[in-house]
Amino acid sequence: MTIEEIIGFVTGALCVWLAVRQNVWTFPLGIANNLVYVVLFFDRGIYANAGLQVVYLALGALGWFWWVRGGPDGGALTVSRTPRWGWPVALVSFALLAVALWAVLTTWTDSAVPVADAATTASSLVAQMMLNRKWLGSWWVWIATDVALVALFASQGLWLTAVLYVGFIGLCVHGLVTWRRELAPSVGRGKPALAGAS
Repeated sequence: MTIEEIIGFVTGALCVWLAVRQNVWTFPLGIANNLVYVVLFFDRGIYANAGLQVVYLALGALGWFWWVRGGPDGGALTVSRTPRWGWPVALVSFALLAVALWAVLTTWTDSAVPVADAATTASSLVAQMMLNRKWLGSWWVWIATDVALVALFASQGLWLTAVLYVGFIGLCVHGLVTWRRELAPSVGRGKPALAGAS
């Protein structure tokens, strides 16, 4: 266990907790978390996830802007159901990203776990873009991703980070429930509810 892993644990837990609460401070704290994990993951040979943290810096800035100014008339963004076209786009994006990352990792790096590293990085990117738009379905993608990341980090001896991601799973479930409740009033105002939509 290193100081980077401890700092990553604390900032990561706070970042997800703030996202569940729809607090915009999730983004600056997330950016700090990304910087810590760039160092930690690169040191452990989990290169795609290290690179993911760099991409998260840009996505964090974009999400910060969208949450504050991405709503109607330039106002705050509100929670919405994932559009029907969003799921096929997410699936295709995941597949293309995962294959591309796997090719990069196996060709130009000595990645310890190229398949798992590529797949979890691709799904994390998809989940973050969905979260940036405040789509409810982002939590389902995060839950699946975090389950896979627990196994990945444990396999690399990053036990504290694995424990953190177990906690993330619980926070993601809480986020799913909380955000879904926020949509309930719109159903009562006569907007149609899609059974099972997320």
